[in-house]
Amino acid sequence: MSDFSTGAIVDDDLDLSAAKGRSKSHEAVAAKTAAWGGKGLNAAIGVSAVIMVAGIVLWGVQLSGGMVQTGMRNLSSWGLYITSFMFFVGLSAGGLIISSVPKAFGIAGFGGISKVAVMSSIACTVAAIGMVVVDLGQPARLWELFAYSNLGSPLMWDIVVLGTYLILSCVYLWAQVRADAGKVSHTALRVISVVALVTAVLVHSVTAWIFGLQQGREMWRTALLAPWFVSSALVCGTALVMVVAIALRRAGYLSLDQAYLVKLAKLLGAFVVVDLYFFGCDLLTEAFPGGSGAEVVAMLTAGPLVPYFWTEVVGCALCAVICFTPALRTNALLVAGSLLAILGIFCKRVQLLVGGFQIANLDYAGPLTPMQHTAFDSGLSGIYGGMVYWPTPLEFGVTLGVVALGALVFLLGIKFLPLRPKGEEAPSR
Repeated sequence: MSDFSTGAIVDDDLDLSAAKGRSKSHEAVAAKTAAWGGKGLNAAIGVSAVIMVAGIVLWGVQLSGGMVQTGMRNLSSWGLYITSFMFFVGLSAGGLIISSVPKAFGIAGFGGISKVAVMSSIACTVAAIGMVVVDLGQPARLWELFAYSNLGSPLMWDIVVLGTYLILSCVYLWAQVRADAGKVSHTALRVISVVALVTAVLVHSVTAWIFGLQQGREMWRTALLAPWFVSSALVCGTALVMVVAIALRRAGYLSLDQAYLVKLAKLLGAFVVVDLYFFGCDLLTEAFPGGSGAEVVAMLTAGPLVPYFWTEVVGCALCAVICFTPALRTNALLVAGSLLAILGIFCKRVQLLVGGFQIANLDYAGPLTPMQHTAFDSGLSGIYGGMVYWPTPLEFGVTLGVVALGALVFLLGIKFLPLRPKGEEAPSR
């Protein structure tokens, strides 16, 4: 292992492959679970493919009948698709940051999970792009985004950065695989790691600016939104890596020492605390002066979004308790805490997107047609007194299909790409 003072990279894959002392009973269990994991992996690939195809069929139904089949209307032009887009961008950025930081700064990593983390980032980025595509009413006109692009728009910034991010993630994964074969130098890998780290932070910042730079939405217009998005990405990305690492260890794909999971848990707990701190700062800043900001806080804490608010707060708090309490750091509780954190960040995305449309900028009386809103028959005040938006079953089905696409990309990577640490034999398939 290279020393940090020399400026060389510490390769956590080599560190893991050099680790000794696993018991014979552990090796026997790993051999069994490896054989079981091959069948389970093939079954998971098949299920993901079937769900993805079903999602494509439902997307075809959406295209044929129009976006009127969704719960989105003029008053709530974004819905489950864009909420999921924000969520998957966060998952992808967090995974790549976890992978790139150790190599970029030449510090010890997390026991050979680097390539798996990058693969999860690629899969989540594919899912994020898929969410944008299904949100388009006319995807055949996608080329117009580039033919008539407005480089002054944060939407265009996000398209450019997200495409660059996907390409760079693939390059970074390729560089790690080639570095294991001695075909890419540690210096080159370190340079790519630094660029990947910067891009991961940038992609989430630009996504936040899509919302934060809009003047007409009280809940979105805050300078804290970009760093808050980054902290949320670190929470859900680290939590996803934790769940994947424990699952692959259980299946015999990774021989990961428990000390690395404890290290990852401490990092996850720290990220959760920072994210909750940002949340508290934003709530205090909104509520203290009164006015429309207080209306936003009331909507979250006592209004129609209160289930999402308390799910986020309680779920993330429980995750932090699990991560910081040594007696609770069992694999089962670490998975439960990670899933609570992921659920909490998704609820935050729901609060942000739906809450942004929840407060009316202008009010007027008079009837509205059902085509203009969802399930309300009064003016804007009546509409905003309840939930503006709720997804239709079609939206849930299409979203599940895109999620299955991301899962399929990840599972195929696990099956066919050399993502295991250098020096380990692949499990039987």
